Amino acid sequence: MILHNYWRSGTSYRTRIALNLKGLTYEQRAYDLRAGMQKDAAYKTLNPQMMVPTLETDDGALLTQSPAILEWLEERYPEPSLLPKNANERAIVRAMAALIGCDIHPLGNLRVLGQLRTQFGADGAAVKQWTARWIGDGFAALETLIERHGRRFAYGDVPTLIECYLVPQLYSAERFEVDVSPYPRLLAAANAARALPEVEAAHPDRQPDADPQ
Repeated sequence: MILHNYWRSGTSYRTRIALNLKGLTYEQRAYDLRAGMQKDAAYKTLNPQMMVPTLETDDGALLTQSPAILEWLEERYPEPSLLPKNANERAIVRAMAALIGCDIHPLGNLRVLGQLRTQFGADGAAVKQWTARWIGDGFAALETLIERHGRRFAYGDVPTLIECYLVPQLYSAERFEVDVSPYPRLLAAANAARALPEVEAAHPDRQPDADPQ
């Protein structure tokens, strides 16, 4: 498999976590979003939306949108599972993951923040305030849900889809200097996940194209 991605992309990060937790081997091809490489014609043939990640499967399928990729991984490689066995529990895990994927992450991605700067003249402080608002709202809800359902991890005692979403979102929160101290259960679950070697290996700074400058 080939993962077309960018080291700091949250959606790429969550996909790497899922691939690693599944114990899968994959090649990485990097596209620097800051340089607009995802808009090159060659990449557009892989992903018409010109976004990362794209997962190129062993049989040549091109999978886009990280939620769909993670669900495909769960179906194609069911063990170890990232979802509970019970249907109600699976729905709760999916909802907690979607809280991040649908309600927090899209409002803080590169395209949105760029539009805030160029169209609305937002400076660095305003962008941080915008990001903190949506992360804070989402994390507050997640804190309650983790209190209700979590143990070692956000849901139970093994990592699930939630950790695939939570760890990258916490990374983003820390980058934007969001105060996450009001969410101790969320932090505990994320830190338990970050201690796993599979999750640690997915960290942006450990990717071949990492460039913190």
